[in-house]
Amino acid sequence: MSASIPSPAFVIVRHGNTFAAGEPPRRIGSRTDLPLTDAGCAQADALGAHFAAMRWRFTRVLTSPLLRTQETAAAILRHLSGSPAAEPADWLREIDHGPDEDQPEPAVLARIGADALAAWDKAGVPPPGWTVDPDLRLAAWRELFGQDGGPVLLVTSNGAARFALLAAGLPGGGSLKLPTGSFGALRRQPDGALQVDCWGTRP
Repeated sequence: MSASIPSPAFVIVRHGNTFAAGEPPRRIGSRTDLPLTDAGCAQADALGAHFAAMRWRFTRVLTSPLLRTQETAAAILRHLSGSPAAEPADWLREIDHGPDEDQPEPAVLARIGADALAAWDKAGVPPPGWTVDPDLRLAAWRELFGQDGGPVLLVTSNGAARFALLAAGLPGGGSLKLPTGSFGALRRQPDGALQVDCWGTRP
């Protein structure tokens, strides 16, 4: 078993894979509610096993309302005895990709351009035509960060997770993205400030 460290204040998980091996990835947002693939289920199971090995415990579990995040959360919680039931939180729902919804990456890149995608991944600036509501998302993350009720596990999507770093004013190491089946951990310092323990870590 891995050596344990105290649970971070916030552990933010991106759901597991929703595309099978060899299947071209597409921009999947709030209007496309895909289940996890077998590989995605294995990723979620690995996350739960890792958190259990670290002996992390959570006083609250929040998920997006989408199936892929709820399946990921359920797989994680099977490893964490005594954890509270997951609560759906609509502000964790994936963004709406507008005309790029369900489109392959080359088509998205051709429509909005590399600069727009880079601005989204590095600074959270929504590309044209996407429905994101950054102000609402930032406010929701900041409200959560202002609470002090014990460690919180959040299971969400890439478009929603990135606003955690922006809301806390933390660096993303050059990118705000979380890969599928990975997590980020934010730890609260004695002065109340948050710091990034890790971002984009896969067990």
